[in-house]
Amino acid sequence: MFNLTSDENTSAIEARSHAQYIAFAPFIFQATAAIKELNILSCIDSSRKKGLTVTEISKQCNISTYGVKVLLDFCISIGIFKQKDDKYFVTKTGYFLQNDEMTQVNFEFNQHFCYDGLSQLSQAIITGKPEGLKVFGQWETLYPALTSLPEKTKTSWFNFDHYYSDNAFDEALNIVFSTTTKKLIDIGGNTGKWTLKCLNHDEHVQLVIMDLKQQLAVATKNVTAAGFQSRFTPFPCNMLDPQQAMYKGGDTYWMSQFLDCFSPEEIKTILTKTVSIMQPEQRLFIMETFIDRQQYEAASFSLNATSLYFTCFANGNSRMYSAQSLIELIEESGLVVKREYDNVGLGHTLLECYPKNTVVDI
Repeated sequence: MFNLTSDENTSAIEARSHAQYIAFAPFIFQATAAIKELNILSCIDSSRKKGLTVTEISKQCNISTYGVKVLLDFCISIGIFKQKDDKYFVTKTGYFLQNDEMTQVNFEFNQHFCYDGLSQLSQAIITGKPEGLKVFGQWETLYPALTSLPEKTKTSWFNFDHYYSDNAFDEALNIVFSTTTKKLIDIGGNTGKWTLKCLNHDEHVQLVIMDLKQQLAVATKNVTAAGFQSRFTPFPCNMLDPQQAMYKGGDTYWMSQFLDCFSPEEIKTILTKTVSIMQPEQRLFIMETFIDRQQYEAASFSLNATSLYFTCFANGNSRMYSAQSLIELIEESGLVVKREYDNVGLGHTLLECYPKNTVVDI
């Protein structure tokens, strides 16, 4: 496959061939979903170097030889299987589709949450509203709907959302708690995973979650089940409500994969509201995955695709941001970024911010 970001040295035949991949992209995705659901991929993967014939696959998966063969032929074309004589084997790509956790999380998120509603992407671009969300019900934005989604849909969303942040939390903990932290305000705390990490990490720290009441109910249940309710305060909050009061009294504020859920104007509103209650020397940590801070092209590709999820499903006006664009919004809101930590976890950047005029040694 030629370089997708530059076609200067690409021939017309190569470009036309890639265009066919795009034209048949739904078949590529659904055929992959089929070989996973019908256990064809796992069956062939389990055979390792031995390989399997069509008849053997048919018997093991309880599928007609016709069904097996038509899927195998196409999946050879898209690089998932390879054939030697009468036997079939997985390629390296097939191996990752079957065994790589990141690939599985991304695939199931797109299969169970995104696929049907993405047909409304054009309409979402036109209206500026999450038109794809209508496949799940009449919701204005995604976040109040999360706890009401069908189980498989909800599970795939939370697995996708948590996978990337979970892989960054342990490293972020060491950064945040390298300075004494007595009370941390988790803004947009979702189900409470970061809060639980902090409560386990430091036996003295107090945690507050500010979030919508639907998410806060889940987080409160999780924190209570872990036995930390004495050091935890739930604070129902809609950060876009101009009348919303902020929780005061924290020394450290935290936003993880939160600001990408909002438009630039909304981000400035949220940050301005936050800095208005911060004292000098108090810290705000912002953790995001930036499209211009990734080590691999595939990561930037995935983040740009995720922006379309925000367009079609989340609220119609948010996206994954570049570091430059978000830092500009941070500074316009009365904050200054004093430290930047790149490559946290699987590609996060952690920004350590202070109110302007705060003196901090770097």
